[in-house]
Amino acid sequence: MKKLAGVLLSILVIYVIFYDLNHGTLPAGQKQALEASSLPTETGEPYFEKKVNPGETVLSIIELNLDGPIPVAIDQVVSDFSELNNGMQPEDIKSGTTYKFPKYTQDN
Repeated sequence: MKKLAGVLLSILVIYVIFYDLNHGTLPAGQKQALEASSLPTETGEPYFEKKVNPGETVLSIIELNLDGPIPVAIDQVVSDFSELNNGMQPEDIKSGTTYKFPKYTQDN
């Protein structure tokens, strides 16, 4: 019985490695197109809209838009994101949904 379990486990591990090498689990190497909008909100804050993909976070999306580190404090990013999205918290975002993200410049 132990040999059968070992063989089945080995087959499962080999399949998982094969699938990961052929299909991958992360969208590495694919540049995501950002739908940019420089329209300011009611508060005058510029933003861009983007559909969230699996594995993305608010910080990673803003860093991708900036092509570098975020020039403001994380608390400010959370506050700005919540303000743009009617009080929604960044940890509550869902993949497949489009949200407004604050647009920062490197000289903020």
